[in-house]
Amino acid sequence: MNRQKISWLAALALLISPLVANAAGKVAVITPYLAQPGTQFYVEGFEAAAKDYEWDVNVIDTQGDVAAVISRIEDAVTQQVDAIVINVDPAQIAAGLAAASDAGIPVVGMDSGSDPMLVTNITSNGYAMAAETTSYVVNRLNGTGKVVMFVFDAFPPVQARGVIADAIFANTPDIEVIERITPDVQDGGIADSRAQMEALLAANPDEGSINAVWAAWDQPALGALQAIEAADRGDEGIVIVGMDANPQARDAIKAGGNFEASMAQDFMGIGSTAASVVARVLSGEDIKVPVIYVPTKLITQSNVDQ
Repeated sequence: MNRQKISWLAALALLISPLVANAAGKVAVITPYLAQPGTQFYVEGFEAAAKDYEWDVNVIDTQGDVAAVISRIEDAVTQQVDAIVINVDPAQIAAGLAAASDAGIPVVGMDSGSDPMLVTNITSNGYAMAAETTSYVVNRLNGTGKVVMFVFDAFPPVQARGVIADAIFANTPDIEVIERITPDVQDGGIADSRAQMEALLAANPDEGSINAVWAAWDQPALGALQAIEAADRGDEGIVIVGMDANPQARDAIKAGGNFEASMAQDFMGIGSTAASVVARVLSGEDIKVPVIYVPTKLITQSNVDQ
């Protein structure tokens, strides 16, 4: 074989090798939270990026049932998928992760939480987001006021936000957290958050008895907004801050009412980055960091259209 032909074949091999590494494979995406807009965007971003790799992607929604994720992972192992992506607290599905690990199937977290059995977790920096939104509330109240918090400690990325908010509010002597609410999230959290906020407004009927609502994600903030407006207390200046900057939240912020700010996560970016990580792993790369952060931005009325 002449040297020119060898050189041509070597060049061809270089072109083909990335395609082989990312060739069509089976990937399972498993979550109990597909009712959440953020999760929907994660999945959309992942699926859009997965088309470039020609993967067969199976999205599995356990509809709020965290325990069912374990059996769905076990099903994926039985089906011999090439990779699994989860959007759920890994600490609650250890048996499923162990099954995947025993089968040599890599599992990537998509805004899930860190765990030794995960390749890595792609997420936003919840600590930084919580610090910025909580500081916004403290500054808007000039360091004095009564605050309602909506949290969800069962899910690590959201739990981390609550931890930081707790610390900042506790470090502000004249801020009083009068209620720390964990809403039912079966429908995303709006309906139960509204019901709980309505009860809280009824229990605190005087103007100034509630000064702000801090929510660890947008649905409770939107539910609180609905309750405040339904009670005709929108003119009291109750400041509402959420997190995620989903379309409904952006509309509320743009309207210029009580809902003043939210943190924009790059949901599609989290999904596409998760796909990129899966591709790298399937290509044989060793991912060395346990968490990969995707940038965020504070959204207020001044930049809501950007």
